[in-house]
Amino acid sequence: MLGANALSAIVVFVFLSWVIPVPAVADPARTTLLNLGVFAAYLAVVFPIAWVWSIRRVRPIRAWMTAGRSPTPDERDLTLRAPLHQLKILAAGWGGAAVLFFVVNVGISAALATEVSVAIVLGGVVTAALGYLLMERINRANTALALAIGPPRRPAGPGVTARLLLTWAIGTSVFLLAVAALAIAVLVHPGGESLQRVGASVLVLSVGGLGVGLLTMSFAARSVAEPLESIRSALAEVERGHIEVEMPVEDGSEIGLLQAGVNRMVVGLRERERLRDLFGRQVGEDVARRAFERGVELGGEIREAAVLFVDVVGSTRFAATHPPEEVVRALNAFFGIVVAVVQKHRGSVNKFEGDAALCVFGVPLAMDDAPSAAMAAGRELRDRLAAELSDLAAGIGISAGSVVAGNIGAEERFEYTVIGDAVNEAARLTELAKRHEGRLLAAEAVLARANSTESARWRLEGSVQLRGRAEATRIAMA
Repeated sequence: MLGANALSAIVVFVFLSWVIPVPAVADPARTTLLNLGVFAAYLAVVFPIAWVWSIRRVRPIRAWMTAGRSPTPDERDLTLRAPLHQLKILAAGWGGAAVLFFVVNVGISAALATEVSVAIVLGGVVTAALGYLLMERINRANTALALAIGPPRRPAGPGVTARLLLTWAIGTSVFLLAVAALAIAVLVHPGGESLQRVGASVLVLSVGGLGVGLLTMSFAARSVAEPLESIRSALAEVERGHIEVEMPVEDGSEIGLLQAGVNRMVVGLRERERLRDLFGRQVGEDVARRAFERGVELGGEIREAAVLFVDVVGSTRFAATHPPEEVVRALNAFFGIVVAVVQKHRGSVNKFEGDAALCVFGVPLAMDDAPSAAMAAGRELRDRLAAELSDLAAGIGISAGSVVAGNIGAEERFEYTVIGDAVNEAARLTELAKRHEGRLLAAEAVLARANSTESARWRLEGSVQLRGRAEATRIAMA
């Protein structure tokens, strides 16, 4: 940074001494030597001061970075404002030079002093602004580390609008102002300078404007385009379903706040997906999908459904004679088989009740042949439990009919469930099945609704009077 400013200072001095037309003075050689001596002395004094000033500004930044820790909010803000601090240092150096050279030359010629100080100011504006853009780009990695603790509430640096205006100012307006000043000087003192020197001045300013304009526009464009490209890439990943992306926030302006906003959005999506997964595990994927698509409200609707109830036989005795962790493992294995079989036959586990499970077919998603699916699931469930969990027997009861399916409870807490005579009948058949050799019983109501292929696998037996029911229920076994 110091080398770039020294080179800029030399360019401005050469431009003033040998290129741009200057007012006539009594002793041009002596004036040039005087300004050259002041120029060398000023550089010798100002550069060490600027160096120390810069080091003190970045010392707190280096402290938290070399310590390998996260910055405090004050250290973060100081890191984000590092390019602005550098801009102030450069502006102070060039501003001091403009004042000093005006004082040195005003005794020789007021016009010369004004021209010199204006040229220094214009050169300082270009150099300081370029230094800011360069420092901002160099500081990008530090900015990303500083913003890892979260962005500030407000942009800590110039926004996109300010950057573009700054780019226009240093790449266009400064050189146009210099050309305009040159034209005014020629108009005020026509014939005072040779056409060659005027042409050389215009040529230098034009080439300088093109070069600096291209450089500054490149800096400004990349400072906006690169973060936007990273945002576009992150959003594309999210669109493809990859919500584990996290983009580095490497800008303290509105663009950095936008990057941080995208990260917060992705975090929200991840949380929403976790909640959806948890919700689906709690109430079943079909119920969760229905709730997300249609919303939730208390109440229900009358639907035709088949109900399968399964309950462990002798669970109290099993829990009393086995360690708790073994009981939990056995129940998890039991429910794992229940869930797998029911889902295979397109049903859903509505709820777990201790060591029992209520499974429904035909709600919340309609099915063409829910009774047949429930009966097929009952047969397979009986066979798998007997083969895989011989120490944990279970009774299975199946029924079908009209039920009320919907959200039951209060506004603050409710659950999706099914209520109706078919549910009660399946539960009572389960109690009876526990004492029955086959462990599987179905009501005549579900058998009558099943297709011929499935009903042929079952045979009707006698009637029983189930607890809580006024009429006898004829049962079927497979």
